[in-house]
Amino acid sequence: MSKEITIPIGPQHPSLKEPGCFTITLDGEKVVKAVVGVGYNHRGLEKACEARTYIQDLYIIERVCGICSHTHSTAFCQAVEELAGVVIPRRAAYIRVIMAELERLHSHLLWLGIAGHEIGFDTLLMYSWRDREKVLDLLAMLGGNRVNYGINTPGGVRRDLEPQMAEDIKTVLDYIEEQNKYYIHLALSEATLAARLGGIGYLSRDDAIKYGSVGPVSRASGIPDDVRVIDQYAAYDDIPFDAITDDHCDVFGRAVVRVLEIMESIKIIRYALDNMPDSELVAKMPRRIPEGEVISRTEAPRGEDIHYIRANGTDKPDRVHVRAPSEANWHAMAHMLEGDYLADVPIIIAAIDPCYSCTDRAIVLQDSDSGKEKIWDWQGLRQYSIDFYKKRGFDASQIKVAEKKIII
Repeated sequence: MSKEITIPIGPQHPSLKEPGCFTITLDGEKVVKAVVGVGYNHRGLEKACEARTYIQDLYIIERVCGICSHTHSTAFCQAVEELAGVVIPRRAAYIRVIMAELERLHSHLLWLGIAGHEIGFDTLLMYSWRDREKVLDLLAMLGGNRVNYGINTPGGVRRDLEPQMAEDIKTVLDYIEEQNKYYIHLALSEATLAARLGGIGYLSRDDAIKYGSVGPVSRASGIPDDVRVIDQYAAYDDIPFDAITDDHCDVFGRAVVRVLEIMESIKIIRYALDNMPDSELVAKMPRRIPEGEVISRTEAPRGEDIHYIRANGTDKPDRVHVRAPSEANWHAMAHMLEGDYLADVPIIIAAIDPCYSCTDRAIVLQDSDSGKEKIWDWQGLRQYSIDFYKKRGFDASQIKVAEKKIII
């Protein structure tokens, strides 16, 4: 008689900050098979962009992901600028770098707190999120918002960086640097942390290449894969810094990479502040973007971010596609989960710093009989969901959908 049992984690679960479903097959406490299920969020962002102008699209693109909003808008603007044959002013390129690295600080400190929470180290959550608040205050000072800063525009940036702002940034960087020394000490020398994170979620260098992992996940497997280095953009070609790698190939290695990257981001911002050139902030852009197609890449806090735009000569794009870093890292997730214990599942999932909403897309199915595209209406999609969950022992057919009533 088989001792294996299958349990779902999600779509709603305390360890998941967004809806996703992981079907875990266990032999005792060990994971013998994992099926990753994403697709519970779909906002139609790509299609929405195709019905709006390039300027209007920036509002949408910044909302692909709240934590990576600047890097998405940078990738989008770079693509539009390349299609238009426009080179942005050098000062604008430096401001883009400063915003990108502040965003990386905010993202890595956020991840550090969540990772601590997932393993019961809530003191680390409180400390790192306290420090993250100072970075968010800087982002609000520069862009007006703690997230979705609205700095980028095709051709450059919307806001300048005043001298007093630069001094305020340096003051916070000094504070973050001192605090991060403590986090580095924890990551490199705390025996209990290494014992809890070491050896779980293992992803060898060869497997990281096989599954196409990006960002801190691939760099923790010894791959120096950093778009800021291998395909330099903005002002990264002027700024000296190192791509951080580690060879532990596990969750521990991913923590080490992130805390060391915080130091590199601080170094990048300081250099940019001290060496920022004087120039205009924005170059003139045509209203209608010439026909063509282009791929633009940036290094988001989670890894390589890819934007594809096809232009048709009008003021609206013909096609927009976003390949966010989380989508690349999901492919290795089942492999990383298998062989570990059930208690390790939340932190292994959290270790890729997943964003579910920026991963999910709608697909058009082709009818196998007629060969025509099959597009579901609301009722058809709901029925499919009911049948899907019936097979898993849950009958949702009795749940009534409330009718929308408009009161005049």
